Amino acid sequence: MKKIFNIMGAALLLGTLTTSCEDWLEMPSESKADSESVFATVSRADMTVAGCYTSLHHQELGYQLLEGTDESASKESNSKYNVSNYDYTNLTGMLSNVYTSMYKSIEYANVCISKLGKVPVSSEADRIHVNGLMGEALAVRAYAYWNIVRFYGDVPFNERPTSELNTFESSRVSRDTIYDHCVRDLQKAVELLPWRSESYLSTPERFTKNAAYGILARVALYAAGQSLRWNLDQVPYDNSTVRIDRRDDQKRVRELYQIAADACLAVIQKGENDLVSNYDQLFRDLALKQYNSETMFEYGWYGANSIDCRTGYVNGLPGSGESLTLGKPGSQMMAIPTFYFEFEDGDQRRDVSVCNYALILNKAGDTYRMNTYAGMGVGKYRINWKSEIGASNSRRDINWPILRYSDVLLMYAEALNELNNGATDEAVKAVKKVRMRAFRNDEAKAGAIPTGHDEFLDFIIQERKLELSNEGLRRTDLTRWGIQYEHLMAEKAKLVQLCKREGRYADVAPYRAFRITSTPKLQDPNIALPYIDVKESDLSQMDLTADQISDLHILNSASKGSVKCKFYEAGGNVYFNSSLVPAGVDAEEVEYTVLNMFSINTATQKGNLSVTKVTGVSDENTWITNSTGTGIFYGLTKNKTELMPFHQTAIMDVNPGLAGQQHPGY
Repeated sequence: MKKIFNIMGAALLLGTLTTSCEDWLEMPSESKADSESVFATVSRADMTVAGCYTSLHHQELGYQLLEGTDESASKESNSKYNVSNYDYTNLTGMLSNVYTSMYKSIEYANVCISKLGKVPVSSEADRIHVNGLMGEALAVRAYAYWNIVRFYGDVPFNERPTSELNTFESSRVSRDTIYDHCVRDLQKAVELLPWRSESYLSTPERFTKNAAYGILARVALYAAGQSLRWNLDQVPYDNSTVRIDRRDDQKRVRELYQIAADACLAVIQKGENDLVSNYDQLFRDLALKQYNSETMFEYGWYGANSIDCRTGYVNGLPGSGESLTLGKPGSQMMAIPTFYFEFEDGDQRRDVSVCNYALILNKAGDTYRMNTYAGMGVGKYRINWKSEIGASNSRRDINWPILRYSDVLLMYAEALNELNNGATDEAVKAVKKVRMRAFRNDEAKAGAIPTGHDEFLDFIIQERKLELSNEGLRRTDLTRWGIQYEHLMAEKAKLVQLCKREGRYADVAPYRAFRITSTPKLQDPNIALPYIDVKESDLSQMDLTADQISDLHILNSASKGSVKCKFYEAGGNVYFNSSLVPAGVDAEEVEYTVLNMFSINTATQKGNLSVTKVTGVSDENTWITNSTGTGIFYGLTKNKTELMPFHQTAIMDVNPGLAGQQHPGY
């Protein structure tokens, strides 16, 4: 295979800075980015390296490519819904933009790596600073390649600026080769970068040694893991060679697990990072542009001139209407209904990760409304946790969490389990630390942790889901474990069980009663809306008419599925009617809403929950069961759609070296 490179339309970078750097960065093209201009001083070099981060994240990493797992799903009825459910027959340019965005960062990093050695230094502090800048550029390049490979597989690869190349043509390069280069880049980066406490940087929005070690562990685990593979030497590709597998070199696999374990251990032993006690604080800090000891690397968005990030909009609170205070909340995705029930009693992560309320925004007064199971929101990116609404609906200025210390602990435990064919005491200790924070140091609730290899790995798979949900890792984590297809098909079966209230969901109450209350405008302390579980047998105690009960039974209708009634509150207790209030107790009459939790009351377009025969509703729920065009995960096919193809052939046509190299099966 040829390994000469094309970054898809070569003139990608240094001229793309849209920051204040433009005032001094006066270059006609990237070919002029030499030591006579932007690398003439340490301060200018610093600003240039900062530009490497501009394209390091993309909105679709928190949108289309966040969905389609056992954590969240799309509510839309368009190509974004198709992509989130593994149907790539009607691709949008957005997915190509993820690809190009990462290559922009790679090109920018390649230029910096090539030129930083020419920066004049006049002191030891300058030398340390320039070394750190080189470490940043290496880490950025590795992180960007990891993002491309985990979604697109074998891709063009290059470590030189395009201005130094004689041709821009390349075939695919094995993901194993690319990952190994990423590992080496990150190993060199950790040697050059300062620890956070020693850094010239004041924020976790750029790489420090802490963050580089964490990303090194992540890349190493992916490099050691499973992925969709085929014979790259036979073009056009042969479908019969497609398989889910690890690399053949088992010695290298073990080396990679050791690299991951050692990287995590370095962070743990340094002691600069730790878990914050309140899980919600992590995401309030992202919204408030504040930093803490746990979030080690985050992508910063600020102001009207920032990219269209959509964090907190497409993946924020469900809602409707608009107000001057909060604007339009979104969102275009929902939490998978079964995800809510994965959390054990007392787990503080549940009501942060899955928001049980929506915002109804109107000039008369914004209110909280309870979400149905089919309308639960992704709760980590909430506009009402901010101190201001942001520049626009799509620019909330909520930072994106790329790496947290809890992830380091879980990766450490996973690597030790693979190296020792079972969980060591240190592996158990690392997981237990995450669990204890989740249950506010209640060891009884945190529960026992298994130690057998397979059982511990399953525990890690589940714990990463609960701890790191909707932070952009789950889709490709499932791939590297080799369980994506089987796991998501099992999730569909769980959804059917929930709809029918069978199996583990047999005791799930079909209704909730709640009070509609006004919302604080910003910096909202609320995490979850209080509610009362209501069973079918409880309805007879309420002052409901036959028509009201009938309305309550009707599912998947915006105008049905909820009724208002009067309850009575006294001494912290709620009584369904006045006759239930004890004699001599003064009770206040209060209006409650009783909501059918299986209705579509707050979810739009997608997410119906009905597979039982009810009045006016088919017993066939196409959102769950249809495998030919509308159902959840409908496009997922074993050994086919774990990876994305290029958008049509546009990108491949730019690069002649990719001719005939579309993924097999597409």
